[in-house]
Amino acid sequence: MKKAQILLLLKKERNQFVSGEDICKQIGVSRTAVWKHIRSLREEGYHIEAVTHRGYNLTDVPDRLYPDEIAESLNTEFIGGRVYYYHSLESTNREARVLASGGAPGGSLVVAEEQVQGRGRMSRGWFSPKGLGIWCSLILRPEVQPGEAPPVTMLTAVAVASAVEKVAGVAPGIKWPNDLLVGGKKICGILTEMSAEMEMVNFLVVGVGINVNTSLEDFPEELKEIATSLYLVEGEPVSRLKLLKQFLRDFEFYYRRWINDGFGPILEEWKKRCVSLGCPVRVSSPREVWDGWAEDVDSDGALLVRMPGGSIKRFVAGEVSLRNN
Repeated sequence: MKKAQILLLLKKERNQFVSGEDICKQIGVSRTAVWKHIRSLREEGYHIEAVTHRGYNLTDVPDRLYPDEIAESLNTEFIGGRVYYYHSLESTNREARVLASGGAPGGSLVVAEEQVQGRGRMSRGWFSPKGLGIWCSLILRPEVQPGEAPPVTMLTAVAVASAVEKVAGVAPGIKWPNDLLVGGKKICGILTEMSAEMEMVNFLVVGVGINVNTSLEDFPEELKEIATSLYLVEGEPVSRLKLLKQFLRDFEFYYRRWINDGFGPILEEWKKRCVSLGCPVRVSSPREVWDGWAEDVDSDGALLVRMPGGSIKRFVAGEVSLRNN
């Protein structure tokens, strides 16, 4: 608590020296305690100058996803209202499910600097290196039936695309149902999991992985041709903290819109960003493969594909890849 107060004081006087004496008076701690807290903040990545007879000067804040940094100027009503932060996790979705089962409130955010067993769709792994991306999961408790929950994945994709565009100036395309692409390469994946009774959803966990500052050398060889990052696209680092906060704001906006106005308005925006529609596609499941033409997405979010014989096949799950005709 005292450390957080010292940090807040230094932030208020950003790039100016605050004397140790002033900190002691305002926070109510000894000089020795001030120094210990300053040392701890430095270990967390905060750049703090210390000059004799002048005091302490906060010159830079680390691009780490600390709860206090996320909360600062977030201005959401409930999304990100409680943040569970970890240096490392096997999987943020797995941790979020445990927390949700234990009663964590809707809107809670689980975020980790790295995942050692990150998970994508269809039991695939998700490369989640330390400090280079946004690896997080949201706990949601919508009062809906299980069959009404699938739009959450698609509204999440719209929220991520919106946030990336605002923060990085890049407009990702959405590949049905939940991948975001830039230049044909994956920059974000979304994994939604549900706990439900027959008539009601207990909770949803929405996992989001965004490749933010991953370099080409960081990616494993097998991902270099199919994945990219905002750093590779922009040529310079992007603030993970700024992007995460914008995503939380945009997610709350679209989530509220879904609850209040239904899926229709969000689906229209999703379609505008979709790169699958109007294209020849291949839809793969563990047992079958279908080639056709992606014509539309229906009101439930299912993909409608025109088959070679002219019939329309409806897909609610599967892996879509774009074909060259």
